[in-house]
Amino acid sequence: MNHIETAILNCYGIQEAEQNMVFAARLTQRGHTIRNMEDLMDLYHQTYSKETVEHIAGLPHPTVQKFMVITVAVVGASRRFLTQITRHQNEVKYMSASLQYSNYSGHAAFAIPYEILKAENSIQKLYTKSCQSDLNNYEKLCAAGISHDAAEYATPQGLRNVLIISATPYQWKHMIGQRTCRRNTDETRIVMLQIWEKLYRLSPILFAPDLTGPFCQRSSCMEKQMSCNRSIPKIWTPDKILQSDYPLLVQKKVNHHEN
Repeated sequence: MNHIETAILNCYGIQEAEQNMVFAARLTQRGHTIRNMEDLMDLYHQTYSKETVEHIAGLPHPTVQKFMVITVAVVGASRRFLTQITRHQNEVKYMSASLQYSNYSGHAAFAIPYEILKAENSIQKLYTKSCQSDLNNYEKLCAAGISHDAAEYATPQGLRNVLIISATPYQWKHMIGQRTCRRNTDETRIVMLQIWEKLYRLSPILFAPDLTGPFCQRSSCMEKQMSCNRSIPKIWTPDKILQSDYPLLVQKKVNHHEN
């Protein structure tokens, strides 16, 4: 978990998302004033305030947040994370490094679960040994002439991966809201909190905690009897949640920058 990196590939898309959202909302109310394309373009290029973005983002009309996609790269998350996040299919596109076409012999690395990262060295070595054993069998199968497609069944779930995710702002907020809940696996939460942190930095209004965070932060827990009973404060930003729940990762990041 301490080597997972995320990046927004089209940062300009955040501003376009805001502009398209405001434009779409205004269009619904000003159709009678648009007589030609010039009128439409004038409306499209009209300026808007942060208060306008905040007002429209809080309305229960998600369609206006679906006219732009934001593309994010995730490097270092496990294949297990891939299987979890790809359950989100509405308005989301994925592209992943392929085990069928890529040969990981001699190039593989493993994502270390946060709980194991906190454990003593003997536990960490046990985990790494298990992953390496699976990879050794994968390499033996490939060396024996077995295709990568078939040999991949021997690879561990912890194998690090590269993933590209493209989604609308509305869908990003939906995924972040669901996947930053403490009922998710640590890795999924860490990745989604990192993505949210970068989106929030670019648009603190559109991706504000009360519009994007887990359900307990926005209103109330929806897990009912499965609740962790540890609601996240409404004012906490994603970096604050990371600091609170995953201090070891934050400390390692600080030490890395200092060195």
